[in-house]
Amino acid sequence: MSSIVPSMHNNRTIIIGIVAGEASGDILGAGLIRTLKKYLKKVRFFGIGGPCMQSEDMKSWYNIEELSVMGFAEIVMKLPRLLYIRRNLARRFINLKPDVFIGIDSPDFNISLENRLKKRGIRTIHYVSPSVWAWRKKRIFALKKATDNILVILPFEKKIYDHFNIPCQFIGHSLADQIPLNPNKVSARQKLGIPHDVYCLAVLPGSRIREIKMLAHDFLVCAKLLKNNFPNLEILVPLTNQTSIKKFISVASTSVKYRVLSNQSAWEIMMAADASLVTAGTATLECMLVKCPMVVAYRMHPLTFMLAKHFINIPWISLPNLLAGHELVKEFIQNNCRPENLAQTLINLLNNNNQHIVLKKKFRQLHHSIRCNADEQAAYAVLRLIK
Repeated sequence: MSSIVPSMHNNRTIIIGIVAGEASGDILGAGLIRTLKKYLKKVRFFGIGGPCMQSEDMKSWYNIEELSVMGFAEIVMKLPRLLYIRRNLARRFINLKPDVFIGIDSPDFNISLENRLKKRGIRTIHYVSPSVWAWRKKRIFALKKATDNILVILPFEKKIYDHFNIPCQFIGHSLADQIPLNPNKVSARQKLGIPHDVYCLAVLPGSRIREIKMLAHDFLVCAKLLKNNFPNLEILVPLTNQTSIKKFISVASTSVKYRVLSNQSAWEIMMAADASLVTAGTATLECMLVKCPMVVAYRMHPLTFMLAKHFINIPWISLPNLLAGHELVKEFIQNNCRPENLAQTLINLLNNNNQHIVLKKKFRQLHHSIRCNADEQAAYAVLRLIK
């Protein structure tokens, strides 16, 4: 790639603006920053990022949790603050004049920001396509106006943008590059101190506070029901920060014993598990990549769900099912997301070794399909835009 890094870049400091709005974007952003630093001797990163991006020397002007909102109701409540942050970011970036701006996911926040910056002559990239194939398809045209390039992580997304002659590049997902194709469950258990002869369930109630509030209690009630069939069941709960841990403990009022783990990545914990109970989102992708059988659940504010039913036109919400094009894993949404439903499905899954074999084979095929050296490809796209 060194051939696309002009020598002029080595003689001045390159400024890159970057905004991620949630934990999944923080992971992608960190990988991109790390890779860009390999090719640019003098480079600085400003914007909004979480602990992963900040650990790569990115300067975050706001706490990433301020952008991590879900659902119509919560957005309405926080809208004045979100608008203030976006206006302030636009002003700061216009004054800073970065060589390129990268908005990672969070389309409702980033596309408008990208549009404003592009009008001022700042080149822009949107990393992770919004779900235009599911709802609000007109965002395609907003992206066409706002960005110089779109980096998509799902294979079928590129065809959508190609149809409208919008610059777009399929790069896969960096987690698919990071996670081995053949996970070592024995080693993963040894690291966590889990005996080989006990059943293990990973419980992932989400990365957002509202998700934890909506799902944590029912997830642990489900785990308690599982204990009736698997008395030696070990329950692991990966949570990334103290705010999430405190909320989980306050909501999850049940007598079942569990371990909260914050020093390991979620996928390392799911690699050790026999099955996972997962909130819809990036965690379903991580679970697929470590070849762990899963049950997916999601619950949102009733008003948000009522609106979503009228506008979303896809049969599934989890990434494994979307990638496969059919139902690979069971999903339980809103009123169907009840502890007894989740528990019975997990019991069936844990007792069906043949289903495990079929799932793992399909998961491996899907893993291959998005294992494309994403960080390097994303960095290449950024470097091509730097003058």
